[in-house]
Amino acid sequence: MVINGVLNIYKPRGFTSHDVVAKLRGMLKQKKIGHTGTLDPEAIGVLPVCLGNATRACDMLTDKDKEYVAVVRLGVTTDTQDMTGQILQEKDVMVTAEEVRTAVEGFLGDYDQVPPMYSALKVNGKKLYELAREGKEVERKARRIHIYEIEILKMELPGLTLRVNCSKGTYIRTLCHDLGEKLGCGAAMESLERTRSGSFMKEEAITLQELEDRVREEGEQGKEVSLEGILIPTEELFKDYPVLKLAPGLQRLIENGNSFEESALLPGLQKKERRDQSRYRVYGKNDVFMGIYEYRKKEGRFCPFKMFISR
Repeated sequence: MVINGVLNIYKPRGFTSHDVVAKLRGMLKQKKIGHTGTLDPEAIGVLPVCLGNATRACDMLTDKDKEYVAVVRLGVTTDTQDMTGQILQEKDVMVTAEEVRTAVEGFLGDYDQVPPMYSALKVNGKKLYELAREGKEVERKARRIHIYEIEILKMELPGLTLRVNCSKGTYIRTLCHDLGEKLGCGAAMESLERTRSGSFMKEEAITLQELEDRVREEGEQGKEVSLEGILIPTEELFKDYPVLKLAPGLQRLIENGNSFEESALLPGLQKKERRDQSRYRVYGKNDVFMGIYEYRKKEGRFCPFKMFISR
């Protein structure tokens, strides 16, 4: 039986995101599993993992805002922008607490960030970290990211702990590095925890060990693997989208992944006006979730955006 849905995994230190997927494939005896965005091996924290038909939503979950807690060490610059790298320079930290607060607050809002060489971004088909390991450095274009919140949780100079709420694509290592540049003493990230990814929270995450213990116990009892209570149904990812259902006899349209007009909907769900490109959860017979449709005003039709039909 294929398991469909999302697990909120708490990634341990030393595991890559791909390691987590490989571990789950072996544990759950299922190949169709994918993660929703890389988390550095030394980082810990929230990593949503999609199973079965939910893997079609991986790209949509990667786009979500995230929150991190990072420990920063001032006075050190490394080639990887964290403390796993080679130290390039060390300086005395002569800044005051007030200067640190001012510099930190300066990162609020839009921020043009240059991705680090030690990252999974590709240039001419090759990952940047592969080039970096070869001793090569290539020019990287700055990318506009957004810092929604940045808070100092602890300050014992030269140490600093930050909570950062940011847009997708933000490199916290680079934020730490840029903070050091702004203060004139250099800085590197000492540790990182992702506490939230979209709506997935640290408090609701399950560790690989907890999941493995549960699967083993169920196996010893001769039961099929049950993830009840921890598996998030695929449709829950889109709970903010309005629901649409088609009139009896027209449900074959969505079963085949076809577009449809307003008149195909149940009478109580029909409207005179809809916003262009607005998205909806569409259900078929027996209230089975079929997929996400997008309204195209120019065509006057609902068109498939992402289908989750399980064959």
